[in-house]
Amino acid sequence: MEKASSILASVFGSREPVASATVATIFVYPIKSCRGISVPRACITSTGLRWDRQWLVVNSKGRGYTQRVEQTLALVEIELPIDAFREDWEPNDISYMVIKAPQMEPLKIPLNREHAAIDDISVWEWSGSALDEGNEAFEWFTKYLGKPSRLVRFNTVSEIRAVDPDYAQGYKTAFSDAFPFLLASQGSLNSVNELLEEPLSVNRFRANIIVDGCDPFSEDLWKEIKINKLTFCGVKLCARCKWLLINVINALFLLVTSVKRFPENMLITYVVEEYEAECSNPSSFKPDEHQHVPTINQENGSVGNEPTQTLMKFRSDHAMHLKEKKGKVFFGQNLICKDSLSPTGRGKSIAVGDPVCVLQKYPSYADAPVLGSVNKLLVSAFLDSLIELFKISIFCIKKQLQQRCGLI
Repeated sequence: MEKASSILASVFGSREPVASATVATIFVYPIKSCRGISVPRACITSTGLRWDRQWLVVNSKGRGYTQRVEQTLALVEIELPIDAFREDWEPNDISYMVIKAPQMEPLKIPLNREHAAIDDISVWEWSGSALDEGNEAFEWFTKYLGKPSRLVRFNTVSEIRAVDPDYAQGYKTAFSDAFPFLLASQGSLNSVNELLEEPLSVNRFRANIIVDGCDPFSEDLWKEIKINKLTFCGVKLCARCKWLLINVINALFLLVTSVKRFPENMLITYVVEEYEAECSNPSSFKPDEHQHVPTINQENGSVGNEPTQTLMKFRSDHAMHLKEKKGKVFFGQNLICKDSLSPTGRGKSIAVGDPVCVLQKYPSYADAPVLGSVNKLLVSAFLDSLIELFKISIFCIKKQLQQRCGLI
């Protein structure tokens, strides 16, 4: 379809952009890292699709959970009123978000109520206030995850979470990893599935907009596209690698398992629980977008090696001949919307079946934004992680000595 439309445009000199694909599926993920909702239409707001990543589950320190550390979030189902995706809909006193999970009673969260604000909520590089969804939600997620956990909503009144200005100056998002929209194509998924023993569902990649009718991975080079009169810009390919070795916990795990100095149960007990409890704000490494998540089965929460293992063969920075090589693989394109948008998206929406018109393309992968200034972040994160690794190691040694001496 894409090649044919390009030929027709060149022959007949079409003034209007020709469709290169169509919107096949739209996913909204109301609670970060929980299951998404497939919808026929979605409003485009100033932070992404309306309702997308507006809620976050946090630990006792206010730090957001993701599937990277809590895979069972993949089993949490979300329901919103069917009318919630209309442009003119506003919640009333009987509007609820319903949350379901295995062996749990459904939880109903009112969509239109007063909230108490909580400070020191954080997700990746951002920290600020968020709106507490109350004790019932606290008890529900605490029981489900087996540790103190609270549900919070993004505070759109007082908070702004800007995207990386090196890629998109002046844009914002809510609790998504980095950018307001993520687009992928069915053709790209089909291309990956042809190489796998067991085909994967598109939900592994947790994209918002799935398009069909274009060549596999052609979306990589889409610099500017138009969907239903709205202009979107491709600002950064989405990296899909597993956690790098400089991730603090993984680095410690490799240290522990290689030198065999500490028992495994000590690692789990002290590093994951006590160290986190004692440190109010430990240095952290910010993983790139969606690292590790595609290897998590969204149906049962289990973790495997695919599709990352297969993607490494032909979608790695080495295989794609990118200028900078960091051992990453790529699937999908992060987007921002250039149009002036409201917090509710009134009058601005996209729908399944909408044509996708490509207005501009990057000439090659060498020209497409992939890593850019992230290198500076990686260097800084690496140094911070080494320091943090040393602190955790000393902490574990101290605890082990206390344990051996009968002090704990």
